[in-house]
Amino acid sequence: MSEPTTRSQSKVPEVTLIFWIIKIAATTLGETGGDAVTMSMNLGYLVGTVIFAIIFLILVMAQIKAEGFHPFLYWTTIIATTTVGTTLADFADRSLGIGYAGGVSLLFSLLMASLAIWYLSLGSVSSGTIISPKAEMFYWVTIMFSQTLGTALGDWTADTAGLGYGGGALLFSVLLSFVVAAYYWTSISHTLLFWVAFILTRPLGAVVGDFLDKPLNAGGLALSRYSASAVLLAFILSSILIFRRRPVK
Repeated sequence: MSEPTTRSQSKVPEVTLIFWIIKIAATTLGETGGDAVTMSMNLGYLVGTVIFAIIFLILVMAQIKAEGFHPFLYWTTIIATTTVGTTLADFADRSLGIGYAGGVSLLFSLLMASLAIWYLSLGSVSSGTIISPKAEMFYWVTIMFSQTLGTALGDWTADTAGLGYGGGALLFSVLLSFVVAAYYWTSISHTLLFWVAFILTRPLGAVVGDFLDKPLNAGGLALSRYSASAVLLAFILSSILIFRRRPVK
């Protein structure tokens, strides 16, 4: 599922199958990595959010200042959005006491506001038009909100809705298959479908990550958050090394 790229100097990767594979792995890493800091290290959601937010801001500034597309920088920034999204969503849902429904509603509103302001300012929210610092800033803020929303949505589905981690993963996989079908067999805007897919891959990664590291009595596999994160990171790095060049159109 891809979007048309308007100019070759865009600093984001072509949206191809490998993009989505790495994206899902990165979102899963965001869940296990975020939980490792907030739970395994016992730093709590607020401290974890502050740590990852600082890392996220530094990486976004580096991404904006960079000349051209740098795959490792780009995907490191994506991972940062998933980790800060994990801790921020958990902080809003649990520490602030607004619950999953409240967190999903708040984050959905912030995401829609970000997309609306971006569109009104630049006339497009396509990932293929990320060719200016202003567009990049909108892009990364929108991604951060989408990752946080996806975390809250995944937790809500697995816990409150009672689907569990396996049921949640199946639900979001089916929804993503509908998006793929719409991409190939309908005239729905590819930009709209891109953002829908981008949002849905986050809760898929969230429930898969929870399935890997949550206790057996909670429906998980009780794997070490550190080892699961290390395996996911190795997979992402290998994928970037193998597919680091963007397809030439």
